[in-house]
Order: sequence, then C-alpha cells, then structure tokens
Amino acid sequence: MNYQSSGSAHPHASGPHGGHPHTHGAIDPRITTSARGIWALKWSLVMLALTAVMQVVVVYFSGSIALLADTIHNFGDAATAIPLWIAFSFATRKPSKRFTYGYGRVEDLAGAAIVLMILLSAVLAGYESVVRLLHPTVVRNIGAVAAAAIIGFAGNEVVAILRIRVGKEIGSAALVADGYHARVDGLTSLAVLASAVGVWLGFPLADPLVGLVITVAILKIVWDSAKLVFARLLDGVDPEVVDEIAHAARHVGAVTDVSDVRVRWLGHRMHAEVNLSVDDKLSIAEAHRVAVEARHEILHQIPYLSNAVVHVDPNQASGEHNHSIGLHTHDGLGAHSHE
Repeated sequence: MNYQSSGSAHPHASGPHGGHPHTHGAIDPRITTSARGIWALKWSLVMLALTAVMQVVVVYFSGSIALLADTIHNFGDAATAIPLWIAFSFATRKPSKRFTYGYGRVEDLAGAAIVLMILLSAVLAGYESVVRLLHPTVVRNIGAVAAAAIIGFAGNEVVAILRIRVGKEIGSAALVADGYHARVDGLTSLAVLASAVGVWLGFPLADPLVGLVITVAILKIVWDSAKLVFARLLDGVDPEVVDEIAHAARHVGAVTDVSDVRVRWLGHRMHAEVNLSVDDKLSIAEAHRVAVEARHEILHQIPYLSNAVVHVDPNQASGEHNHSIGLHTHDGLGAHSHE
C-alpha cells in the first residue's frame, strides 16, 4: 500500500511537533529555494559585471595580455549565471504528464555545463601560460595592472562566497560548482598580480610559471566539482541521508521495521521512497495513519526533501523482495517474471 499525504493541515500526534496542526506543501519549497538561488545569481552577475568593466579600462591603458585573459574569464564566469538562472526558473514549474517529477534535472544539466566551462578555463589558462612562457610580453602601467588584479580577485571571491553559501543552503550542487568557478577566476586574478610583481622585479617568466600552477589548481576544482555534479546525475546521495530517513520512520511507534529506502536528487530537492512494515492486524485506515505519520517525521528530518512516498507492508511480507511476481504466462506470452 502506497500512501502520500497532501499539503493540508493535519495533527501530529508524536515526535518533536506533537499536538499541533500545521502544513506541508502550503508554500511549494521549489519556489522559495529557487527564488533564493535566482537572488544569488542576480547579485553575483552585477558584481562580476562591475569587476570586468573596471578591468577592461585597465587593459586598454596597459596592454596586459594576462589581465585581458583574466577579464575574459570574469565575463565567462558571469555568463555561467545564465544556464543556472534558466534552471532555477524551470524548477518553479509544476510537474506535467510528460515530466511527472518536475524539471529539477535541468539544474543538474546546468551543473554539468558549468563543470565543462571550468575545464575550458583550465585549458585556456594552460595554453596562455605556455604561450607566454615561450613568448614573454611587455606590460605597461604595472601598478594599474596589479590594482586591477586585486579588484578581480576581490570581486570573484565575494561572488564565490555568495554562490557557495546559498548553494549549500538550498542544496544546489550546480550553484556550489558555479561558486567554485568564481573562485577559480579569483585565483587567476592572483596569478595576474604575481606576474605584475615578477615583471616589476625583473623576472618576466613569473607570469607563465604562476599561470601553470593555477592551471593545476583549476583542474583540481574541476575534479571535485565533477564528482559532486555527476553523482547527482547518477542519483547518488550521502548514505547518512538514507540512515536519517530510516531513523525518522522508525520514530513512529507503530512502525515495526523499515526495509527499503531509496532517495534521489532532482535539482536541489530530494525525493524519497520508503518501505516500512506494521502489525498484520492493523486495518487499512490505521495503516494509512501510520504512513502519514511516518512521512511527516521524514519531511521534518530532511530539509531538502520535497516529497516522500511511503509503502506499508504487513510484518509477514516486509521488504521489496516480497513484491516480485514469479514465473507466469498470460495473453499468449512466453513464461516470464517481474522482479
């Protein structure tokens, strides 16, 4: 028996919220969390645009190729807000008959695109570093270049902190990855500063050498971000989440066992399916009450969980393996089974 309670108010008889009526789903969490993500993207886009414009002015007067590359990176980082903005906008849409789980996967695809953009940044940084190592360039107005590099680092770091903090707050792997992308560009700005100091000290090769070090750092961020984003695409979750869901379900007194828990991310929201067992003598109405109570407890324990489908089994048939259909034939088909 599968039970899924509605968003209407209902009394909570046990657990930390005992004895008061309240609601789940009155305000769709997809809307509030997506709005928070869009807010972070708007402000980060403004800050990066201002940073890049200031750097463009210095590039014009200094002729610094390193600063030009950093400015291009900043414009590119601002551009990563576009696919995420689209993804968060999609996340507010209600499920349809074609997309029955909603549009959360758009955010995961945006995260994959951002990882590829960070990888491209690493390739470009490595290429520029090798070219400058082989063909050193003359930089004018070194002081202005150094100041612009500091501004670039500060702007990117503020954006990185904002995106990573909000991304973790709403559970968005894509926004966290985009925050690390901003941090990459901040490191690139420091490389420009190091190159300016090296030129000032009479060591022009400092720029490309530091650039190669930054390239390695970028590749490390690519690896870490890719693991996070692609784990989401493969429905990977923290095992502790599964344990927390099972513990929350067991917190309901009438539940005798929790046999199966399946969890997946859909963008920055989780969806869970839980099999639990109850006493064989309970009526359907009583079993339904237990399922609603278990779902209630689960939704309170997991902040990013948008929905939980609870399946109730009698004690004598507890577990998903009891739902398989053995070898049989029908409608002229050959012998087959359904696991």
